[in-house]
Amino acid sequence: MTVIEPRFDDLIHAPTRLALVSLLTAAEWADFKFLRDQTALSDSALSKQLTTLEDAGYIEIRKSFVGKRPRTSARLTPAGRNAFAAHVAALQQIVSRAGLEITP
Repeated sequence: MTVIEPRFDDLIHAPTRLALVSLLTAAEWADFKFLRDQTALSDSALSKQLTTLEDAGYIEIRKSFVGKRPRTSARLTPAGRNAFAAHVAALQQIVSRAGLEITP
């Protein structure tokens, strides 16, 4: 069992990026359209957030074509998964100090 050191991550904590990373934890690859629809972001806003996460090494972006139509997909890297897990652990630690319980 891997012990996760709690570490608050300002990059992931931004609400839009937190939503994206949490969506990506549940998928091997997620299609751009799916991410856009789930987050209700414009194409340009989503693209900017994905680029920020990619620049940090938290996600990998894959561009391909289906017929003549471009398709963009994203997935978390191992570094992204670790950063998200550490961030969630830090949030749980903060909440536990307040005496609140988090139940799934």
